[in-house]
Amino acid sequence: MVPNRKLPAVAALALLTLVAGACSSSSKSGSSSSPTTAVSAGDRGNVNGQLVLGALLPQSGDLSAIFKALSVPIQMAVTEINAAGGVNGKPVVLKSADDGTSPDVASASLDTLLTSGKVDVILGAASSTTELGIIDKIKTNGVLDCSGSNTSSALTVPGGAAGGYYFRTAPPDKFQGPALAQLVLNDNKHKVAILTRNDSYGTGFGASLESALKAGGADVVVNDAYDPKSADFSADVGKVTNKGADAIVVIGFNDDGGKVLKAMIAKNVGPKDIQIYTADGMQSSKLYKSVDPSNPAVIEGIKGTAPAAAPSGVTSPFTAKYAATGNDTIFSAYYYDCTNLVALAAQAAHSDDPAKIKDKMIEVSSGGTKCNTYKQCAALLKAGKDIDYAGASGPVDLTSEHEPGNGVYDVWSYGADGKPANIKGVAQIKISGSS
Repeated sequence: MVPNRKLPAVAALALLTLVAGACSSSSKSGSSSSPTTAVSAGDRGNVNGQLVLGALLPQSGDLSAIFKALSVPIQMAVTEINAAGGVNGKPVVLKSADDGTSPDVASASLDTLLTSGKVDVILGAASSTTELGIIDKIKTNGVLDCSGSNTSSALTVPGGAAGGYYFRTAPPDKFQGPALAQLVLNDNKHKVAILTRNDSYGTGFGASLESALKAGGADVVVNDAYDPKSADFSADVGKVTNKGADAIVVIGFNDDGGKVLKAMIAKNVGPKDIQIYTADGMQSSKLYKSVDPSNPAVIEGIKGTAPAAAPSGVTSPFTAKYAATGNDTIFSAYYYDCTNLVALAAQAAHSDDPAKIKDKMIEVSSGGTKCNTYKQCAALLKAGKDIDYAGASGPVDLTSEHEPGNGVYDVWSYGADGKPANIKGVAQIKISGSS
């Protein structure tokens, strides 16, 4: 929940802390307290001493534009883990499957990873809606799941979703809604129209954003949702036009969000006519291709927030190493951290059994000796030390809900080249949760 108080409109947003209630403590607690009815993971024949990871990511579908931003960090982490001696003396094995940005595709791919792939851990799915479509199967099969890009608050469950087998390193949208609201309010926008994709990510984000905007004194003139599979978005766009808004927020994914922007431009409410805001789902160097593939500048001026690629004050060798790949940075650090966390938890558990790994996830994320590489952390574990993995995405410090207790967000805008870049002098917004 966001406190019902006015958010100050300040000139600079270098770092803002907004206290949000009803968030669990990030104190070290080992396993979750919620019971699980999951069958033994060993029933699948996967518990053999070798950690096998299954990357379930969007090789196709609406989020395929950011596939490399999610998959490359996982491969980088696995390479580093194996160079440091692997987990429990054996190299980590990585297998991949397409989540299709679709619950149906993801479910079929998950079946393959679980049966023939014999994976111990799933990394993904990418979208919250896709994840929610497979969450029961994660629980039933007792496979550990860590996503670096799910942000829907529908996945915030006491003791962790999927009977405690689900974790995420990306902060939930109960934090990003207030962060985006702060950006809008600091631009002195006070009559806002919101248009979101009709799924758990879009509508949940829209609700959090509306609440924060109203608490800050803004008038939300409309908050509506569109069908992302629609062939024509003109009627949806019509719902947010002629409302006297001085800003429009569009919450969607690369493909559908781009088509919405195209329909807006056709109605003379594009970024050259009114200030448009968005968020992580539409942060991509390829977004313009869904609007006008011949004109990158068509989205110039759109502003947004996204979980920080490199939070202020965080030092990690991953940041420079990944930047050298030239890929988009959206959620990259969060998938790198998921991979390292599950490997360290498996090392701490002395097992590749998901039931034992999940009981060590919170433990390795906070409260011990700080370390920020797998090699460094694994050496401490082997020496009998308690560790606190300091990730590339931030401290991590998983709560009893199996997620971060705060969020740090980049504030960015699209340039004439169609690429998102952090806004100078604005940098990042931090939203903190407290008990």
